[in-house]
Amino acid sequence: MFKKSALCLALSSALAIPTYSYAAEADKKTAVEGIERIQVTASRRASTVQEAPLNITALDGDVMKDQNITQLSDVARWVPGLSVADQGGREGSPIIVRGLNTNSAGPASDGGTVATYIGEIPLVVDMKLIDVERVEILIGPQGTLYGAGTLGGAIRYLPNKPVLDETSGSLYGDIFSLSESDDNGAEAGFVFNTPLIDDELAVRFAFNYLNEPGYVDYNYVVREGGVSLPDPDWTDADAVSTNLKQIKDANDEQTTTAKAMIRWQPNDTFDATLSYFYQKQNVGGRSIVHGNSLSATNPLSNVIGDYESAYRYDEPREKEDSLLSLELTVDLGFAELTSATGYSEFEADGQRDQTDLLIRLDYSYEEFPGFSTFTREVDDAENFTQEIRLVSTADSPLTWIVGGYYNKFEKTEDSREYTPGFAQYAVDNWGANQNRPDALEYISIVNEEVTESAIFGEITYSVTDKLTVMAGARFYDYEVNSSSAIDLPLYYTLFEDYAADEVNLDFKSTPTAADDGSLFKLNASYQFSDDVMAYATISEGFRVGGANGVAACPDDIAESDIQNVCALADEALYEADTTTNYELGFKSTWFSNKFHFNAALFRVEWDNAQVAGATFYGQQIITSNAATAESRGVEISTRAMLSDSLIAYATYAYTNAELTKDAPFLFKVLNQGEIDAGVEQDYYDGKDGDRLPGTPEHQFSFGATYSTEVFDDTLLDINYGLTYQSDVYSKVGLRADGEALPGYALSNISARFSKDEWSVTLYADNMFDKYAFSSVRRDKGDIGLAKYSEMNSNDASLQRNYGHYLITPRTVGVRFEYMFDL
Repeated sequence: MFKKSALCLALSSALAIPTYSYAAEADKKTAVEGIERIQVTASRRASTVQEAPLNITALDGDVMKDQNITQLSDVARWVPGLSVADQGGREGSPIIVRGLNTNSAGPASDGGTVATYIGEIPLVVDMKLIDVERVEILIGPQGTLYGAGTLGGAIRYLPNKPVLDETSGSLYGDIFSLSESDDNGAEAGFVFNTPLIDDELAVRFAFNYLNEPGYVDYNYVVREGGVSLPDPDWTDADAVSTNLKQIKDANDEQTTTAKAMIRWQPNDTFDATLSYFYQKQNVGGRSIVHGNSLSATNPLSNVIGDYESAYRYDEPREKEDSLLSLELTVDLGFAELTSATGYSEFEADGQRDQTDLLIRLDYSYEEFPGFSTFTREVDDAENFTQEIRLVSTADSPLTWIVGGYYNKFEKTEDSREYTPGFAQYAVDNWGANQNRPDALEYISIVNEEVTESAIFGEITYSVTDKLTVMAGARFYDYEVNSSSAIDLPLYYTLFEDYAADEVNLDFKSTPTAADDGSLFKLNASYQFSDDVMAYATISEGFRVGGANGVAACPDDIAESDIQNVCALADEALYEADTTTNYELGFKSTWFSNKFHFNAALFRVEWDNAQVAGATFYGQQIITSNAATAESRGVEISTRAMLSDSLIAYATYAYTNAELTKDAPFLFKVLNQGEIDAGVEQDYYDGKDGDRLPGTPEHQFSFGATYSTEVFDDTLLDINYGLTYQSDVYSKVGLRADGEALPGYALSNISARFSKDEWSVTLYADNMFDKYAFSSVRRDKGDIGLAKYSEMNSNDASLQRNYGHYLITPRTVGVRFEYMFDL
């Protein structure tokens, strides 16, 4: 969802589309008459976006501050080729570039085709954009300079560094309301910069707190798990009230973000910055609704509202990110040496309703009238990164970059399912051995370690004043080690010989996944004039393979009559996947820098695509490989300074992403019973020509800004923005009960009053309160409407797993800021 931004004057985007600002500092931008241009360093050299023969978008801190842009989803609607399906703060929203996605549109969609960086350090975090100098978005594979995970592109958040010669700062706040919320939201923060030793040592601090109200109500939550009936007599108001409770605005969010930096620059040849970044998010629930997403036989289907979820448990999640980094640059005369060292930690603790999974497994849990179950998940991760590179600085037709990279990533995932009350029911009604007081039904612990190392380089040669060619390569090596343990304590306590509180975890290592290889990039650019340039690029990207961390199935699994969660031989590992991008780009400036037109044609070939799947036994989520896919399209951006007071801009993208080979068993492998029943395997297979999910074929945006002076030299900026996207598929080719989510348009408007030291902005986002789906969770098979519903669900009237993520409803607010310079 495009939150809190009308995206006025300074944002244009696309392939190699520049972003502009009129309130820019001279050291950040190249000042020219007309439209000013932001400097970028994505190529590891400073240049403006319009000059760089790269597929890059940038927006600077002035724009983000003035227009209330606080996160990546605010930007994505204005960047052709980039899709961010907002799923609220709990899930983390999938980032998809140029349609490179074969997973179902929903949680875990994309699975890492775009790498995100804070400064020079890779970090997977939905960062709140506080005190950021600029954001750079590189569209297309970036494997040579940025390495693994950049099949689709890379996103760089570049924070403001301490300024060595000034004491300055700002205080700001925001008060807003959502049309479907009972409470108002607020945001507040500050930035402070001061030198400790003039022109040599300085510190900078930034802090932000966001309290965002929810807009989805969890109105059917059990009062006491295992005691309250999740499906009481819906015609009896007293029974409903006795068993269920309401949680209004359940998907609220409170996020604290902080940054501290110290910079030391004792001379002109040495610069060091030590940074600490911290973010903590508390999210109350998912932004999923169940209106029109329940079985017709479910009594709730006729009463549930558009902004209601039918989950039986509240679903909070707490996430904590931290990053400590040290960046050093040394001018060696012939080259600049850069060292970037980073250590990050991630922790998450959450709960979610898991009732539907156990109902679908058809183990008769639902015979217990009070049956409901929830999962508690704890995730921990640590990441260490070191990169060293040399960038030539000599004034020569031949320039070069060479570097080395090392990364070590470790994570632990702890997942536990609880079925309160069921054990006693099994003792009373099924003759089970004994009760299990902790109600622990399932436990899974997965440990994974990924190490990656690489050497990389690029050589650029100016053949003539107009023609420049570049060649780059990266040689990489990675290894993935994983171990896991799974136990079913409830079953073994009830029907075997476990003690009442016994858990047995037998950790087993899965086969090591390791590979090495090379990536290449070729680029040529031709400067027809000072204002017109064309470029051609061939670039490659890759993503590491790995182990799924699921214990291997026993040899006699086919004869087993008990619940099993295990991996067959072909489910244990998944392979690396790669992309190759072919692109022609065109950048131009006209009418004395009053009009810009940029365009690109591209084709991306994707081999061995990694997709989300599930084990045959136990439906444990795993990663597997599909066949090949391809994305083709065009991206266009224009911007015009119609007068000193009026600026207009527009973007358009067409993306045609589809499979180019059949992908057997993409969604399901039929068992013999299903085959005997006449189920068609083609229904679950991907086919050559099937459209990929998660991305609209058409994206369009239009914006305009009018600026004038009012009230005795007060500047007034009035901004209007319109964004549109066409429909989005939830699954490849709409197979296996996929659906097409309708396209929609959003309008945003704002008015900003400002002087040198203060500004006040009034804004309305989604001002017509459009109700639209951003993505979907699971499919209609969960509610008995599948083509083969009898094979896909068990008692669909009880299930609520299928639902839709919503875009944020209308948001109206006022933002203010006071700036000081001591």
